[in-house]
Amino acid sequence: MTATAAPASWFAALAGRLDRFRHWTRAVLIANLVGQIGIIGTGGAVRLTESGLGCSTWPQCEPGSFTPQFHEATTLHPYIEFGNRTLTGVLSVIAVLVAVAVCTDLKRSRSYRLLGLVPIVGVLAQAVIGGVVVLLDLHPGWVSLHFGVSGALVAASLYVLHRHGEGDEVPTPVVGPRVHALASALAALTVVVVVFGVLTTGAGPHSGDAEVGYRIAIDPALLTKLHAVAVWAFLAVLVTYLVAVRRGPAAVRRAALILLGITLAQGAIGYVQYFTDLPELLVGLHMIGAAVLIAGTTRVVLTTRVR
Repeated sequence: MTATAAPASWFAALAGRLDRFRHWTRAVLIANLVGQIGIIGTGGAVRLTESGLGCSTWPQCEPGSFTPQFHEATTLHPYIEFGNRTLTGVLSVIAVLVAVAVCTDLKRSRSYRLLGLVPIVGVLAQAVIGGVVVLLDLHPGWVSLHFGVSGALVAASLYVLHRHGEGDEVPTPVVGPRVHALASALAALTVVVVVFGVLTTGAGPHSGDAEVGYRIAIDPALLTKLHAVAVWAFLAVLVTYLVAVRRGPAAVRRAALILLGITLAQGAIGYVQYFTDLPELLVGLHMIGAAVLIAGTTRVVLTTRVR
């Protein structure tokens, strides 16, 4: 037996033993998606309660301790920040389970199996970025990157879940070029909407810093208008897409209708929070809604083809 054959044989034997647990793969992938959306919510709580430096260092919470230390002057901030870090730990465990479930499925293509590494790489990257955010005293650029990577992980997690339910053949379009172009436009506009949303939050009163009213020195009123224009453009393209697929495959229409519901709910939350002086709860819901919007758009794009 060659030196390379032995490890391959060992891996194949391990994969065979895990085959009886394959029916849990979808549940693990759903848990990963929910967790990636959920950590945006807990990250929002950290930002909205100005708890970003609740733990003064990283990876420990306080020098010499990984957990907050209670004393008479203790506030809720360390516990909120520690809760967000704890969810990162939970996501790390789920990411390992995803890697085991997907990467060892030898009945599937290599391209599918490699997707199993995406969550664990993403969680590790986020842990490093989170540490840099703390060590640089909540630098707005790194805070924005932290959210951006979370959004990308939501899209990637939805993609892995969707691929799990597909075959491994070359994708075949189920819509025409015009509809496909509209779906691509929705994906591009989602990026624009989210980026303007992140910048608007960073320039406003919920930037995460108790001492400075903003972290990004751009007029928040201007950013709010640009964000709103991007949202209306997204909605216009989505309505056009819905008209174009009204006689299309059921899965395509269903994904588009779900995205319409998400968009309308997000728009309602956005306008209510704007006209009620940005209450923390609504801002937090809007952040979670942004993650759900990313997932919904990703689903729309993926339903335009089948394997």
